[in-house]
Formats: sequence, structure tokens, C-alpha cells
Amino acid sequence: MKKPRKSRGAVVVEMAITLPIFFAFTFACVEFARMNVIRHTIDNAAYEAARRVIVPGSTAADAEAVVTRIMNTVGARGVNISVNPPVILLETPEVTVDVSVNCDENGFIAPIFFSGKQLTGRSTLRRETL
Repeated sequence: MKKPRKSRGAVVVEMAITLPIFFAFTFACVEFARMNVIRHTIDNAAYEAARRVIVPGSTAADAEAVVTRIMNTVGARGVNISVNPPVILLETPEVTVDVSVNCDENGFIAPIFFSGKQLTGRSTLRRETL
């Protein structure tokens, strides 16, 4: 049985109204999932970098290399790394690694929701001694 021509127009109007909402919701879900992945990767990168530099003979550059390698796996841009203290000596009692990522640089529509925000992670570990 053929549909009357009147209902075809109603279907087109309904699709024109609902499809943009559906796609906006879908893209927002993808963006929030990506920000969540980046947030968890930041925590992991800070921890792994701190683990790397608590070993005697390590440097702050070693921590930065670990963070960069891990953050590159998720394609994060605008990664800021801070190792405290910047010069690690044998007498240094603990090391703190801070990692932050600017949300504006990571996503298609994320700046709408996260404008000016940063995702951050910190890990502080005691140094191992000889």
C-alpha cells in the first residue's frame, strides 16, 4: 500500500529536526569520551614518569621523555610537563611530576564545553636510595 504524499513531507520535516540533534549528541559523547581517555592517560603518564625518575641516576629529561611517549599514544596536543625538583640529586627525597593538557587543543567540539580548562595529573613518589 502506498503512503499518501502528505505523510512523506512530515517524515522529511521530522528528520530535519531530529538528525542535527542526534548528530550533536553523538559527537558530544565522542568528545567527552576522548577527554576522559586523555584524563586517565595524564594520570598514568605522571605516575610512570615519577617511577622512572625515583631510580638513582635518572634526570628530569627522562621523566619528560616518558610523559611525551605516553601522551603521544592518545594524540594529545599541548602537553605541559613539570618535574620538581628540576635537578634530581642523589640526596633528593622525593620527586613530583605534574602533567597538564589544554582542552582547547584536543577535540573538535570540546572547546564548547571545556573552554579555557586544563586536565591535570600529579604523582609524587619517594626516591630510592642506593
